[in-house]
Amino acid sequence: MSQNPLSVGTDYETLANRFRPLFRQIAAGTVEREQARELPYEPIRWLKEAGLGAIRVPVAFGGAGASISQLLQLLIELAEADSNIVQSLRGHFAFVEDRLNAPPSPARDAWFARFVAGDLVGNGWTEVGAVKLGEVITKVRPQGADFVLNGAKYYSTGSIFADWVDVYAQRSDNGADVIAIVDARHAGVSHSDDWDGFGQRTTGSGTSVYIDVPLSAEQVIPFETRFKYQTAFYQLVLLAVLAGIGRAVERDVAQQVRDRKRVFSHGTADTTRGDAQIQQVVGQISAQVYAAEAATLRSAEPLQRAYIARVSDDTEAERQANIDAEIETSKAQIVVSKLILRATTDLFNALGASGVSVDKSLDRHWRNARTAASHNPWIYKARIVGDWTINGTEPLYVWQIGNSVKAG
Repeated sequence: MSQNPLSVGTDYETLANRFRPLFRQIAAGTVEREQARELPYEPIRWLKEAGLGAIRVPVAFGGAGASISQLLQLLIELAEADSNIVQSLRGHFAFVEDRLNAPPSPARDAWFARFVAGDLVGNGWTEVGAVKLGEVITKVRPQGADFVLNGAKYYSTGSIFADWVDVYAQRSDNGADVIAIVDARHAGVSHSDDWDGFGQRTTGSGTSVYIDVPLSAEQVIPFETRFKYQTAFYQLVLLAVLAGIGRAVERDVAQQVRDRKRVFSHGTADTTRGDAQIQQVVGQISAQVYAAEAATLRSAEPLQRAYIARVSDDTEAERQANIDAEIETSKAQIVVSKLILRATTDLFNALGASGVSVDKSLDRHWRNARTAASHNPWIYKARIVGDWTINGTEPLYVWQIGNSVKAG
């Protein structure tokens, strides 16, 4: 087809109603999966078959044509059901976004077809161990007209569920940074569920190893062509995770208070649900969650503008939208992280000691939120926002983590 139709939005309620029955079904098993550390293979299969991975694909190519704001609203609803699943799909939606920003070509159209067929893409970007800042050990080696990939990645969120993996690597011949699109089921690819964090325990965020994995030329994409608002997009999905956790907290605290039979002699009512102080705690949680969700959705708007400007070849509009995307998602990160972490703690003020029962697994909300809020430290984002506000310093669009070159 090789046309360039845009995904500018659809009727949200119609879109969401396709998935809400699945979200309810997923939510029904979340606590059990959490307690058993059972990876959500089946729920992710349900979502694949329902077409969740293609909702940003243009309608002309068989997708839903959703805007970025609509994608984020839907991910918030899914995160309310199970925040780990949204975290697992973060790399997939980022790669979809990259293909949406790519010039029209038969190769791009083939990816659209794969997304519509249900293919999911995992993540392979971060390296650990003796890796110095700026160093990339994972290499793509030319082999005739094609290539071979070797290396290892950690924090490979979603790769264990995926059909493909979006791997950040370097060419061995010229040192160029590239994205290698790897067949996740190739014999040279192995995935381990060895993530040891106290939160996000069912995201499959472990180690992926690549040994002599063959790649066609089309599977090696120059990194400089990557969509500009990618770091803002990755952060935006984390904000959806946090906002969804907040909605789950609001849901759970209301239900727990509603069902609670025990009261304190020094409370203000004969029932917990009628206690004015408990109502105040729940009301504050509800307000915190409202503000977090509103900030998340507001920060999605410049990313959609950046996408439209990129496809429309409006260079100046694209530049400004990319700046806005970085700054607004950073602002949202600073406040949403605090709001949701407070909400995940405040819920216990409404419940008393019985709320900490292991059977209820309410601690999962704080653990998952604390983990999601730790990925890209907000302290650095606050400085970047301050530098932009004071000095007009354009934010970074790509950054890395690794051992200090001066660490010895």
